[in-house]
Amino acid sequence: MSQPFHLGLFLQGSSIQAWNTPWTGRIAETWMKPDLFLDVARALERACFDYILLEDGPYIGESFGGSREIYLRNGISVPRQDPAVVASLMTAVTSHIGIVPTLSTYSHHPFVIARQIATLDQVSGGRAGWNMVTGSSKFAFANYGHEELTKHDLRYDMADEYIDCVEQLWNSWDADAIVADEANGILIDHERVRQIDFKGKYFSSRGPLNCGPAPQGRPVIAQAGGSPRGRQFAAQHADTVVTSVVGVDDMRAYRDDVRTRLVAAGRNPDHCKIMFLVTPIIAGSMAEARLIQAERRARAAAQTDLKLAFLGKITNIDFTKLDLDQPVGNLTTEGHQQLLEDFIRQAGNKTLREAIASFTQDGDAVELLGSPDDVAEQMGEVMQAVGGDGFLFSLPNLHRRTVAEIEDGLVPALQKRGLMRKAYGHAHFRDNLLEF
Repeated sequence: MSQPFHLGLFLQGSSIQAWNTPWTGRIAETWMKPDLFLDVARALERACFDYILLEDGPYIGESFGGSREIYLRNGISVPRQDPAVVASLMTAVTSHIGIVPTLSTYSHHPFVIARQIATLDQVSGGRAGWNMVTGSSKFAFANYGHEELTKHDLRYDMADEYIDCVEQLWNSWDADAIVADEANGILIDHERVRQIDFKGKYFSSRGPLNCGPAPQGRPVIAQAGGSPRGRQFAAQHADTVVTSVVGVDDMRAYRDDVRTRLVAAGRNPDHCKIMFLVTPIIAGSMAEARLIQAERRARAAAQTDLKLAFLGKITNIDFTKLDLDQPVGNLTTEGHQQLLEDFIRQAGNKTLREAIASFTQDGDAVELLGSPDDVAEQMGEVMQAVGGDGFLFSLPNLHRRTVAEIEDGLVPALQKRGLMRKAYGHAHFRDNLLEF
């Protein structure tokens, strides 16, 4: 019998990024309203997805030529609404799917994160997660008053301490601290609520939390660990890991590496689910899907500046200073190292112009395209070759039609093959992640 796998959605900030493309209606006028995202949440819950991860980057890009113009003119990752607010609205219209906002360690004190995510876990009935990011943009750091971008590995050293503080705050309440003892007039047993007096090298907090215990105890932690230091951090702390490695061999190697690190950290490797980013093209037939793919590739090939601007936003590199017709060569960054390494590896001996034209920066781990049955079959074959654990869909042009293609086309084809659940087995997010 086929082994089911997990599915999630990587929700890229604001639906307005799909403006001026087919099937997006009046999105440039209606993007402020949450209706589309709430419809997406309902649809993916009906499809039995594990979670929705709300991506974020609290800044406007200006790495390309030292200007914000190309980012604003084309809506590249802007505008972005606060993911915690959108996440709370999503929990109100769903009852099973996990909701995971992105919140960064450089922009929030540990007490704020601990309280915010515990509250989201409470109001959702135990379905909250936290996509923990250390940040990679000097502009984002500057928005929060930091004079410079903290060095890559130091950001993770600080995050180790940060998570320790957050977890101690979550543990400052026992699950049964609210006794509601009417006979003795005791609502909360004071001995089951503890002050933590956390004092680290970078962070401190007196505690305890004042919001009460989270239903899951420790809400689900998601993390994107690409670099060796990031993978180590993920192995120590994450319940689910997002990665954009390309190709079945690299997917298997990545999963094996993280699972080895989990064992070394004293954890059960099955307790952390590795999710591979993909952008499936679902159509009525393989021929139709290949036509869509060709159109997308032709459009991308004509958007050299846009693709370089996006890559520069994530890596803090101003590609206008490099010769488009020279080999990419060696590039370094204190920004997003995994993405830059992927770009350099895919580039090989290509010129910068050739490399950016073919770069799959949307995060396609493997090519998935065709009819719903075609894509379901491909997904099953990839998971069997990799070993697990699931896919995170990245949909650059999110609209109701693409969601319907997934909910009403792909998911039934997966369920027919025994590759996806037909109903949630548990009330809490973590329990559903651990179901298989």
